[in-house]
Amino acid sequence: MPKPGPRTTYRYTDDFKATAVRLSQLPGVAVQDVAESLYIHPFMLSRWRKQAREGVIMTKGVAVDKAVAAELRRAAPREEGLRAVEGRA
Repeated sequence: MPKPGPRTTYRYTDDFKATAVRLSQLPGVAVQDVAESLYIHPFMLSRWRKQAREGVIMTKGVAVDKAVAAELRRAAPREEGLRAVEGRA
């Protein structure tokens, strides 16, 4: 049963959205991995990617931290291996 009172709605800044989209556009990085690392739902990130394609969210000029990008690239093959072992592939 939900808690009584007003419902909490999280608002993300345009900079956060643009950075998330840029991270998800890196080669070899899955949308789900980026979403998990940012603690957001993958559908939300997919919606932001669509908005970026439509020009609602501007991603040009957004700097991506190289260390974060490298970590996401390293995590992708591990996650694929785990999904295959667990039968989620």
